[in-house]
Amino acid sequence: MNKKSSFLAGLIVLTANVSCAEQPPKEAPKPPLGFFVTSSGIGKGADLGGLAGADAHCQKLAGAVGAGNRNWRAYLSTQADGDQPAVNARDRIGKGPWANANGAIVANDIAHLHGDTVELGQLGNNVHRRTTLTEKGEPIQGVGETPNQHDIITGSKPDGRAYTDAADHTCKNYTSNGEGTVRVGHSDRTNRGATGGNVSWNSTHDSKGCSQANLVSTGGAGYFYCFAAD
Repeated sequence: MNKKSSFLAGLIVLTANVSCAEQPPKEAPKPPLGFFVTSSGIGKGADLGGLAGADAHCQKLAGAVGAGNRNWRAYLSTQADGDQPAVNARDRIGKGPWANANGAIVANDIAHLHGDTVELGQLGNNVHRRTTLTEKGEPIQGVGETPNQHDIITGSKPDGRAYTDAADHTCKNYTSNGEGTVRVGHSDRTNRGATGGNVSWNSTHDSKGCSQANLVSTGGAGYFYCFAAD
């Protein structure tokens, strides 16, 4: 090989090496959607058609963004009623981990989501203003925005379990848009100090009532959390 050919061959190799070096590393695939806040309520205040109606709404919204192949459950607890035992929200949503529409993991498992141990409680989950997105990847308006819609229906205590007292914390297990109240959490983990500094994502205060107007008046819109339970 003459000098000219050797030079050209070396140049080709050098160019190839530089080209390879400039290629960005391949990104890891984004986790599938496993958690979202409903982008719309059912429209009847806290009357969601019970757990079945709420689950169906989660499934419908997930299906609209291509995630209908998963088994979706609403994060809702119900209270004991006659011969019907209570249902805990934490027992309905699978084992995790769960990712939002941007691929961010909001919790690794049930214990992490609820801070079941001192260590996990100190660590905290990843549910907050920037991660509580709708199925479309849109943020929920919170404190400081108009309208504030951060009240998310859960009917649950901070540990994700149902209330056992005589008061109604679920608007008659999500069948009433009149009498009763429902427990809500704050999707932005923020409040204006009216609830003693409680900034829980799943159990901040009770609503003023069960109608759509009642929910709106306390900073909500009838939204709730959905988790993939498969």
